[in-house]
Amino acid sequence: MRYLFEECALDTDRRELWRGMTPVAIEPQVFDLLVHLIRHRDRVVSKDELVGSIWHGRAVSDSALFNRVNAARSAIGDTGTEQKLIKTLPRRGLRFIGAVREDPCDPAEIDSSRPSLEIVNKPSIAVLPFANLSGDPEQDYFIDGVVEDIITALSRNRAFFVIARNSSFTYKVKPIDVAQIARELGIRYIVEGSVRKSGNRVRMTGQLIEAESGHHLWAARFDGDLGDIFDLQDQLVTRVVGAIAPQLEKAEIERAKRELTNNPAAYDLYLRGLARWNRWSKADNAAALELFRAAIDKDPGFATPYGLAASCYQFAKANGWQSEFDEPAISRLTECAVELGSDDAVALCWAGHVRAFFFKEVDRALLLISRALELDVNLATAWQRSGWVRGYSGDPDGAIESLNKAMRLDPLDPRVFLTQSAMAFAHFIAGRDPEAADWAALALRTKPNWMPALRVAIASTAMQGLTGEAKAALHAYEQIDPNVSIRKICDHYPFRHQRDQQRLVKALRVAGVREA
Repeated sequence: MRYLFEECALDTDRRELWRGMTPVAIEPQVFDLLVHLIRHRDRVVSKDELVGSIWHGRAVSDSALFNRVNAARSAIGDTGTEQKLIKTLPRRGLRFIGAVREDPCDPAEIDSSRPSLEIVNKPSIAVLPFANLSGDPEQDYFIDGVVEDIITALSRNRAFFVIARNSSFTYKVKPIDVAQIARELGIRYIVEGSVRKSGNRVRMTGQLIEAESGHHLWAARFDGDLGDIFDLQDQLVTRVVGAIAPQLEKAEIERAKRELTNNPAAYDLYLRGLARWNRWSKADNAAALELFRAAIDKDPGFATPYGLAASCYQFAKANGWQSEFDEPAISRLTECAVELGSDDAVALCWAGHVRAFFFKEVDRALLLISRALELDVNLATAWQRSGWVRGYSGDPDGAIESLNKAMRLDPLDPRVFLTQSAMAFAHFIAGRDPEAADWAALALRTKPNWMPALRVAIASTAMQGLTGEAKAALHAYEQIDPNVSIRKICDHYPFRHQRDQQRLVKALRVAGVREA
């Protein structure tokens, strides 16, 4: 198992700790202490529990324990003063409070017997996370956001096959082997680089590598003020495009550019919101919403935060994080995303799905998502949203086709459970209950107690007569929502066809879900 947090990767199988691209020397007891705190990060861990787990009950002085805790903090870039990751609760114990992502399958450790992805028949590229040379982990959000915009800008050019952000970012905290990454992602070219931000100055470097040969096809460095960061980004994207496909006309390169906003303060808030949005928790989702709203306040003409703010409400409802919603406010966000984002694929695809999810406007959602895909045919999120909405519309085969494209564009997406649960829903609508149950199980393996997957698990197993499995899934759901009912579950699905809702209702009745 690998635990990813801040700029660190803790690998329990290889007993390694990495910070960025650098391995950290760490004593065995300090390593075990970190692992125990992270595994039990949902609660406070007492001194007695640590002594029992790490020292197996042997007598340990307070000073020895204090030294090990300080060593653990130092290894991961924390201090006793800041306590941003390991927090001391006086007279109670310790708790790991950082945001953690679990990665049970390290792409760098995948068995070489696994078949490589087939390279598509057009220039295929992955933009890897740029190294943060600022010496300040707080700048990660800014650097990650710049890389995401480079990915988006390249994706807008239909001549390229561009790997989505979530797969590229699985390589953030490990040494880079370009040949292996290319095999795993099925690509020919890799872009890597670094950003150094000091005061109001930024230095960005980038290089384009042909993965098979390891040849560096292009490299450049750009310096400038933060106010010119968009020009720097456009220069980088234009030069990359020119290196890959020199035959493209200047107009083609210009279409690969994307200027989000001319307001640096709004852009900074947007990037901070994006960083929280990608962490996928109730608290982070709420924080992301506030940051997107702050970005909108700074620049009301900036389309992307409208769509992402609306998506926060959708996630809150789908996950059971919130029960009451200001639907007029959500509607205003989506309408602004559509009005301002006529050329913004991210804004349009989220506005579309939210219009379907909250307001049952399935036909309009399909049009908005189709427009998003016209703008950016390589946007995995748009294909994923297309899969959900096509399922609502009663087109399960079209939904599955869209979801397969999303997975091909983002083969290492750490949030693959989103696509897997959509795939489960599409198979259920198609009447393929065993396949629906299998996809729901895959999603739950990645994200236990993921409510959209549990809903399909309840229905699909009940329709197969698997009473025990259906009751187990229902029991898991009731732990999250004790007031679950057929009416509440159906409220998550704006079906176009009555027959699809009737099938779901029948399945839920068989499973023993109460009516209301």
